[in-house]
This record gives sequence, structure tokens and C-alpha cells, in this order.
Amino acid sequence: MQTESLTPDAARAALGAAIADPFFSEGLFDALPDVVFFVKDVAGRYMVVNQTLVQRCGQRHKSALIGRTPAEVFSHPFGQTYQAQDMAVLAGDADIEDQLELHLYPNRDPGWCLTRKHALRAADGSIIGLTGISRDLAMADKKNPAYRKVAAAVNVIHEQYGQPLQLPELARIANMSVAQIERYFLRIFHLTPRQMIIQTRVDAASRLLNGDASVAEIAQACGYGDHSAFTRQFKATTGLTPSQYRQVAAGRKSEA
Repeated sequence: MQTESLTPDAARAALGAAIADPFFSEGLFDALPDVVFFVKDVAGRYMVVNQTLVQRCGQRHKSALIGRTPAEVFSHPFGQTYQAQDMAVLAGDADIEDQLELHLYPNRDPGWCLTRKHALRAADGSIIGLTGISRDLAMADKKNPAYRKVAAAVNVIHEQYGQPLQLPELARIANMSVAQIERYFLRIFHLTPRQMIIQTRVDAASRLLNGDASVAEIAQACGYGDHSAFTRQFKATTGLTPSQYRQVAAGRKSEA
């Protein structure tokens, strides 16, 4: 195929049309142990998965997932939550961009990740499926020259997550502008300051849910004055309401 004389856009289109296997990237994603990758059809069924997802679901072969929906792969209520998320994307509501999530896979300890889900469209614009990835949250880049300055703000988040935390105040602590602290948070921690606040609060709430405190008390202790706002944020991040998470955590304890 000769593309030297074509414009970049035309060459791109020609290359796409000439590729024999539209799922050529599957093998590449198989080589990434910290990334879950999938393609689903318009019914939300897995059509392509990488080996990382297979392993984290406690399976050995991709055939155990292909043709099944999250509700059929994951236990209740995780599967139903993931499927509802898929259906919203398939309905054209909105793609998901770097959603901070705490994943609880069947054979793996809880782990933080950033999830993206994009609708797949046919030539006429209709939605025919979706594709997505979930990337494990990377380790902090402590070699970055701004690490120490930003770490001062991180310490405040970790120590005072139960208090109102405002971005301008965190920037002042780090001796940076708001734009600078947001930029360096992404470079060093791969999270925005707001995402780190959410992560810290949800981590704390997850620990407290193993005890006897009420959900309302936990919400207050984790910086949420509004019980319903806490429940919405916790479910958006974990896929479970606080009460459901408590039940799952109790079940895991009994199995241990």
C-alpha cells in the first residue's frame, strides 16, 4: 500500500481500512499487567479482553468472559454496577474519562485505578459497542524536583481529610499557584488534588466500615457534612453503597 503521496488524514484512513484484524491491540494489552482492557458489544457483552482482566476475575482462559456481561462475571452487586455504567455509555449519555475507582476483583486485594470507557460508533454515527481500560494507579514519582513542595500539601490531605479542604489553601501550603499544584499533582501522583482527597476519604471510610460506627458518623468523620453526598461519592468510586461495602467486607472476614 503506497501512502507517501496521501495527506496524513487520508493515509490514516487508508491504513485503518487495510488492517485485517481490527482487534490487533488485544495482544499488546495482554503484555500490560497493570492495565485491564476490554471491548463490549451493544448489549454490553465482552467481545475482547486482555489476560490481565481474565486473571483478576479468577479465570484462566478468555473464553470464560467472552459473550458474558459484567453482571454474569462479577458477583452481586459489583456486576450490576459495572453493567449500569456500561449501559449509560452505550446509551450515549457520556464517555467516562479517568474515573477514580476502587476495584474489588474476586481474586485480588482492593486496588485503585483510573477507568476510561468510550462508545464505539459505526460509520453512520450509531453506537455499536464500547471499549475501555482501567489503569492501576501508578507509584508517586519521588524524583520529581517539586515532590517535596507538593508532599507538604499531600500530608495535609492525609492528616486533615475530615476537614473542608480547599485547593487554594493546598496551593498556598505548597507555595504554588493553583494551576501549578494541579499540574504537579498529575505529574507526580497521576491524580488531581480533588481525586487524591476522594481517594484518602474513601480509604478512611473503607477502614471505618469494618467497625461499628454508623454510616452517618463515618460520613461526618470523612469530611462529608451531607450523608447522601457521601453515599453518592462512595458508590461512584467503589460501585457499592457504604452499607453494601460493609456487608461485603464482613463476608470477606468470615471467609478468611
